[in-house]
Amino acid sequence: MNASEKQHQAEHRERPSNEAFRSFMGGGWAPRATGLPELTEAARYAAARREALSAAFPGERLVVPAGGLKIRSNDTDYVFRPHSAFAYLTGLGADREPDAVLVLEPLRDGGAGGHEAVLYFLPLADRDSEEFFADSRVGEFWVGARPTLRSAAAELGLTTRHLGELADAVGKDLGAGGLVARVVRDADREVAQQVDLARAQAGLTSEAQLASSVEGDAVLARWLSTQRLVKDAWEVRQMEQAVTATADAFDAVVAELPEAVRRGRGERWVEGVFGLHARHAGNGVGYDSICAAGEHATTLHWIRNTGDVREGDLLLLDAGVETDTLYTADVTRTVPVDGTFSPAQRKVYDAVLAAQEAGLAAARPGNTFKDVHAAAIRVIAQHLLEWGLLPEGVTLEQTLDAQEGQFHRRWMVHGTSHHLGLDVHDCALALREDYVDGELREGMVLTVEPGLYFKSDDLLVPEELRGIGVRIEDDVVITSDGCRNLSRMLPRSAADVEAWVRSGGAR
Repeated sequence: MNASEKQHQAEHRERPSNEAFRSFMGGGWAPRATGLPELTEAARYAAARREALSAAFPGERLVVPAGGLKIRSNDTDYVFRPHSAFAYLTGLGADREPDAVLVLEPLRDGGAGGHEAVLYFLPLADRDSEEFFADSRVGEFWVGARPTLRSAAAELGLTTRHLGELADAVGKDLGAGGLVARVVRDADREVAQQVDLARAQAGLTSEAQLASSVEGDAVLARWLSTQRLVKDAWEVRQMEQAVTATADAFDAVVAELPEAVRRGRGERWVEGVFGLHARHAGNGVGYDSICAAGEHATTLHWIRNTGDVREGDLLLLDAGVETDTLYTADVTRTVPVDGTFSPAQRKVYDAVLAAQEAGLAAARPGNTFKDVHAAAIRVIAQHLLEWGLLPEGVTLEQTLDAQEGQFHRRWMVHGTSHHLGLDVHDCALALREDYVDGELREGMVLTVEPGLYFKSDDLLVPEELRGIGVRIEDDVVITSDGCRNLSRMLPRSAADVEAWVRSGGAR
């Protein structure tokens, strides 16, 4: 038992523990329903992903933990979210199942190959157990009923076993001449330590063997990350749902702008309105919402959201709804709070929109991922050059030179795109050759999000531009002949954005 578990077990030390009390608590309940759930659509697609994983690592034991609960403060946990690799391979989303571990066990039926997928987790306890009423972290009285071994097997199409059997299972037949085991190390430190202990007990203790094991674990994690670069049909539908819910939440925020102005500390009001809709429509927000008004919009990851929202300012809202299946949108709109861009604001906005149009046009199969950024940043640099902001004598090609230029990055330091899916910055462990230098393929989902950010104390820009930050971000899926803008339902042109705000969020 780890320290956090002891802490939670100690929370209610004064509860009665005599047999009469336990018998009273465990009796007198109606029978539980015995029906089994149907196999979910998510689980059907997850099975195909496990088959691909099995083919990539034949004859090896593969350990993919969900991760455990994390303490927020004292005896209060954060809401649980399973590791993305675990969700990808099981179809489990939302806040299910803490401490569970998926093990792909190699089959040995005459060399036929393949794996048996086994889910180890803590199943529903009987009502006559102390856990039923006394365990504040996992007990049914406290957090609700968990699935049984049978119901989880039916829902997910997996073999299911009690979590208590995991330690023996991960160590079986390891060692020189035996099985190789790999584990997704960052998902759960304790499970990684279990695997390391099993390796040590199997005699894999030399420095070379330890290094090889850790590198093997990294290869597994990288493969699982890279595999998510191309989404299957079900994943694309999840992304569509996430973006649609996000657009609805954006409408709600725009409708509430007058109230955000009136109340003061309006960035928090915006954050709350978006969060309400995200939590109602899905699992919640996919990442901390950036609700940046006025000069705060020039800070790329402004998530403090402590500022006022004032008429005459721009509001940059970068936010996304995460579905119950854990797929998240990532959309940004920059809107004039009072419904009208000032000439300076519109000048910056139109430049960013032109850059985004160039990036969207480059998001097509056959191009590389970095071509999207190259197309958008060329437009950004061209505008900065025309406005006289680049160093004297520097040409467009000179500033675009990766080694000797890049002066334009003072006003747009970030990339134009990233992959999107189970993580807001999805596939982060993929190698550069597969990601940045990789060719765009049908089914990839990515953002296109150029911006310009002129800080209020930047003496290299005209005074009328200082304090203006603009970003426009859409989520696209690569198609056979280009891309489809999943967030196209939200206004993008300056005129359409003004009309949207003036209408109170009606599209």
